[in-house]
Amino acid sequence: MRTTVTLDPDVEALLRQAMRKRHLSFKAALNLAIRQGLTGPQHKTRKAYALKTYRMGFRPEVALDKALGLAAALEDEELARKLSLRK
Repeated sequence: MRTTVTLDPDVEALLRQAMRKRHLSFKAALNLAIRQGLTGPQHKTRKAYALKTYRMGFRPEVALDKALGLAAALEDEELARKLSLRK
């Protein structure tokens, strides 16, 4: 497949360095770099990130998945209270 690729200057320098070191053509060096980047061992050896969880020690009195609705209701109540104080 033929395509146009725009490389950053630092990437081009690394690619040209690999060309000289391994005696490869530009095309071969680019294909090798892409192949190694997509199938390299760094993708297989990475451990999955696990977030530690902690018990909060109580059961919430409100549904926490409705937090935005709760915040809006509390804000409405506070605005109504402030308006009633001005009368």
